[in-house]
Amino acid sequence: MKYKLLPSLDKRDLEDVLIVPFWEGEVDGSSLGPLKSHLDSVFLSGDFKGKGDQTLLVYSPEGRILLLGLGKEESATSETLRRSYSHAVHILQRLKVKSCHLIAPKGKKLPSEEVLKGVWEGLLLSNYAFNQLKGDTLKEAPPLLEKVSWIGLSKKDEPLLDHIQAVAEGIYLARDLVNGNADEVTPAMLAETARSFEKRSSKLKTTIFDKKWLEKEKMGLILAVSRGSKLDPYLIQIAYKGNPSSKEHIVLVGKGVTYDTGGLALKTAEGMTSMKCDMAGGAAILATMRTIADLNLKVNVTALVPTVENAIDARSYKNGDVYRSYSGKTVEVNNTDAEGRLILADALAYAEKNLRPTYMVDLATLTGNVILALGEHVAGFCANDDKLSEQLMEASAKSSDFLWRLPLWKEYKEAFKSDIADLLNSGGRDAGSIKGAIFLHEFVGKTKWAHIDIAGTAFWSKGRHYNPTKATGYGVRLLVEFLSK
Repeated sequence: MKYKLLPSLDKRDLEDVLIVPFWEGEVDGSSLGPLKSHLDSVFLSGDFKGKGDQTLLVYSPEGRILLLGLGKEESATSETLRRSYSHAVHILQRLKVKSCHLIAPKGKKLPSEEVLKGVWEGLLLSNYAFNQLKGDTLKEAPPLLEKVSWIGLSKKDEPLLDHIQAVAEGIYLARDLVNGNADEVTPAMLAETARSFEKRSSKLKTTIFDKKWLEKEKMGLILAVSRGSKLDPYLIQIAYKGNPSSKEHIVLVGKGVTYDTGGLALKTAEGMTSMKCDMAGGAAILATMRTIADLNLKVNVTALVPTVENAIDARSYKNGDVYRSYSGKTVEVNNTDAEGRLILADALAYAEKNLRPTYMVDLATLTGNVILALGEHVAGFCANDDKLSEQLMEASAKSSDFLWRLPLWKEYKEAFKSDIADLLNSGGRDAGSIKGAIFLHEFVGKTKWAHIDIAGTAFWSKGRHYNPTKATGYGVRLLVEFLSK
């Protein structure tokens, strides 16, 4: 979506809808100048009070004017603004409007940057649709906004607008990958997507480790999970050097299971319906790497995305068998549907041994258990370092990709005892999200690390607010904020 800045209301195109925001209890139009006279009847009636998400479309000689309620200013946050402006976008889409004018709200409580961030993210993130798979019904799909004209901003606001837009475009990429057909978004396709990033920045270097390399390096867990599929596995590595003079090196790891049948521990038909989303962690990591390159952040980051398809075949890996990991630890598989932690284990061990990270953070749609605990709006995470945990929580508060820390309770390691191997791969359903982290912790050595379980936040049961489709792109805002510190 393109934007431009207009110096005043009288420079606008009357054919475009004008969005005028109001805080609850401050609906008088005193700041609208000559435009106020066309809205006096509305203000006098008291029908529009500026409550959160309240809207009123007014037809006047000055064109269509959408009054938008922002709620009470004292309780406003960037998140409440995102939701208010997402409501405005949905109305404009129903009107089949492709361009609009926007008066930037002013507040006494929220910093102007937070206001602008909430408004612009609300508009951009709502202005998304996944129509690539539609046929005859495509013509019925509402159009997306193509242009926004800001009134009341200046050139000094453009860097922030451009930053927010770059992050939104990264989220679009993550959503597209997760929403796409699993027959098309394959491990090879994710690898090609990662390769394409090199064209955007000389600071990016992509390396694709193929099946032969995985066999040579003895990444037995990635190879085991992929055995039932005709699609080859890969380990995608993307290195970004934005600050060569710094010794700090952050490693991001994303689970890339492009489709999960559960393997021989077969899921139900209903349970499989959403399993094209099982690479959402990998999608978020790929999108984050493209975004930080677009933003030219001064940070050194390496991303790893182990990517496989967990399918069913005569060669599928088996419950009861033992497989050797890259680290040398052996794992007895007691649930082939706990496959994400296996491929992550090899990637984490590889990073710990070869990349010398200052911090490691992994994102994974790891457990349904985290949805039972925290629902679809908050991701659970575990960390072995308090400073890293604090940095992630700060990034969460600023980005509104919400997090809640869970304990890395060492006593739960008992659940992974095996009679014939070093570890079981599943410790049972109770405290399942924490136990998933406990298993992964066995492969990070002494590295400072955090595991974020995004099973609930990455793919919703239905679209809401500024996440209009099931795929949300969760994690991109969080990680970009974390890396921008």
